[in-house]
Amino acid sequence: MVRKFLYIMAGFVALLLAGAAALRIFASDLTEIAFVPSAEFSDLPALPAASYDNPDMWLARPGMGERDPARWVPPGFMAGDGDDAATKVEAAVFFLHPTGLVSRDSWNAALDDKASQQRSRLFVQGMASPFNASDNVWAPRYRQAAIGAFLTDVPEADRALDLAYRDVRQAFETFLASIKPDQPIVLAGHSQGALHLRRLIAERIAGTPVASRLAVAYIIGWPVSVPGDLPAMKMPACTDASSTGCVVSWLTFADPPETEMLMRAYARRLSLNGGTSGRPGPFVCVNPISGVEGGTAPAADNLGTLIPDLERGTGVLVTGAVPARCGEDGLLNIGAPPELDMGPYVLPGNNYHLYDITLFWANLRQDFERRVAAFRAGKKP
Repeated sequence: MVRKFLYIMAGFVALLLAGAAALRIFASDLTEIAFVPSAEFSDLPALPAASYDNPDMWLARPGMGERDPARWVPPGFMAGDGDDAATKVEAAVFFLHPTGLVSRDSWNAALDDKASQQRSRLFVQGMASPFNASDNVWAPRYRQAAIGAFLTDVPEADRALDLAYRDVRQAFETFLASIKPDQPIVLAGHSQGALHLRRLIAERIAGTPVASRLAVAYIIGWPVSVPGDLPAMKMPACTDASSTGCVVSWLTFADPPETEMLMRAYARRLSLNGGTSGRPGPFVCVNPISGVEGGTAPAADNLGTLIPDLERGTGVLVTGAVPARCGEDGLLNIGAPPELDMGPYVLPGNNYHLYDITLFWANLRQDFERRVAAFRAGKKP
């Protein structure tokens, strides 16, 4: 499973890098040619009401055993006290994977599309695994929007994202009905998954009894605007390492960062308050090493960066290799590119988007355990 994960990631990222390099040269002229679907948008009907009662509609969920990609851990990983069988983290995790559909043939992935579903499963393996100190990790399949939906202003892009979100909300209702009614909830997602979670919090959770059960929301790899999003979410940023009922978010760059293209892509999507003009920042930046909003943390405090090993078909954790600093713009900076064999996955502009989680894999795991423990102890933000 791990070998397939790494090979598929290599091919997927190579495609992204090729497109991104072209876009740097020819800018918007090649955007549509490279990624935006040429097919007519098809507004598919909602899934049948009980669709997510079917275990096959989940990439990860309790009861899957060894088939569950979220149960993976790096070889040799030594679990901490929070992973001891007697002290498992008592929270239910709802995780949304990032975009796995790289195609111009459709605006949304079909649930039987093998390529996008396989990528999505393997994203869950690498990105949901920091949360598997809980036995209750759920990751739904959904008709995700194609990557090209983030690279254009055409109406079809918003419609594709709306379709994907409808699946996400339906899956969340099944998740809620399946867990204990008083169980703490953790939301986590990356990139497209984080975008949908941001909306889910504002439209389904804020102002409802479910909000009182939300220990923390990890909205990673998609910006959370302080003025444009937090008021609608009715949640603050996590100010310190044990704050609860709050939002953790970051977007990663190395020096020298080139962020203009990324900012244009983000500006295409509305803030939750409906804002459309200019930069939507400042963004929430919770330092993934320290767990504190803003500030700087040294590489020595990084408990483990997950590095893929393509030759052996596995991955290893390296400690003390990558620092983190939240800039005034709310973007996370890791200084000079790490002297690690990360592979050819860094996007142009020193954008470490694909590594947002894996750069800080072990610290995120610790952060999750710490915040849930604080929530269960009754600590308030």
